[in-house]
Amino acid sequence: MHDVYSDLSAVIAGVRFQNPVIAASGTFGYGREYRELLDVSCLGGICTKGLTLNPRQGNTGRRLHETPSGLLNSIGLENPGIPSFLEKELPALRELGPVVIANLSGADVEEYAEGARLLDESSVDMIELNISCPNVKKGGMAFGLDPENAASVVAAARKAAAHKPLMVKLSPNAPDLTAVAQACVDSGADALSLVNTFKAMAIDIYRRKPVFDNVTAGLSGPAIKPIALRMVWELSERFPAVPLVGIGGIASAEDALEFLMAGACAVQVGSATFAHPPASAEIIGGIAAYMVDRRCASLRELRIEKPGCRGNGENPRY
Repeated sequence: MHDVYSDLSAVIAGVRFQNPVIAASGTFGYGREYRELLDVSCLGGICTKGLTLNPRQGNTGRRLHETPSGLLNSIGLENPGIPSFLEKELPALRELGPVVIANLSGADVEEYAEGARLLDESSVDMIELNISCPNVKKGGMAFGLDPENAASVVAAARKAAAHKPLMVKLSPNAPDLTAVAQACVDSGADALSLVNTFKAMAIDIYRRKPVFDNVTAGLSGPAIKPIALRMVWELSERFPAVPLVGIGGIASAEDALEFLMAGACAVQVGSATFAHPPASAEIIGGIAAYMVDRRCASLRELRIEKPGCRGNGENPRY
């Protein structure tokens, strides 16, 4: 037996998570869908499906396509709209227990701002501003590729949501991810989550056509993990005082620990949930076992300190 108590809690922009494992947006519905498959209350947080101000039907045609080491998706932000979510989904989601993070997207700055205003008046704990979805023709990733565009939408959302912590979800497809991250932080982002899916595609050789009606789709899963990990490492060096949430191919406790060591203060689990619904619960248990075995009292003890960077303990936003 070890006499060290390991505290798995994480604090992001003033919001306390009981552990650092969060269900990623678009992979966990509104939480209730998984109640028969795992104890949802054990999660640190749940990110909702991508929400827009008005209902969206999503993309036509095929929406999912497996690859040898990942998953391509072209959902297109299908959702009932924020007003319907607030009325029909949020009350039940709140009862599940984990921190509730509303993932917000939009077609233009005005739609983002109005959506942020509505969410700011609700009981969600945090807003994750999605400026990185590659599967929509307007808005989405278009805002996450350019620092100026990113700044405009983050500033508008920040002004509209004065009371909720604002986390911005970054695109790995940005030509200069650091510049986009800097623009988001300068415009009021309290935290950054990274990365969203990589723009990719597949071709049906029998039809001699792209698999997706939208041609391109978003690649997630184990294939992107090493690249996502590198991006988290680099941004943690550049922004040591900004909480980072790592996303990308996390399917085991070992994967999650790599991201926590690289500089993330929490992680999101997405595609792994489709293949193995209890994955998140097992990851939490694995992190706890690792910390107890190595006598780590808190998550910040896992982090690899980088020259010139401050640890989590020195940042009041963690």
